[in-house]
Amino acid sequence: MGFKALGLETYPAANAEEAGQILRRLTRERDDCAIIYIEENLAAQLGHEIDRFKDSPSPAIILIPGREGSLGLGLNALRSAVERAVGTNILGD
Repeated sequence: MGFKALGLETYPAANAEEAGQILRRLTRERDDCAIIYIEENLAAQLGHEIDRFKDSPSPAIILIPGREGSLGLGLNALRSAVERAVGTNILGD
């Protein structure tokens, strides 16, 4: 609800299958989505779909912690993206 309060569009998903359908719809039917936030618990099950966008500038797929807390996937994805861009791990372990 916090994202909605900021004026962003939200697409609630009950499970990974529904989240995958929403992701495919947003990336195929719309060209105005620059950033897509996905909870880590759903992203863990959508790895193959999210990986398609890891080297493209848009949309940026950002993994965020869910209500249960962080799984560390978002930080790992950020660390990997920085390492690909810079050529070395500058964020540390």
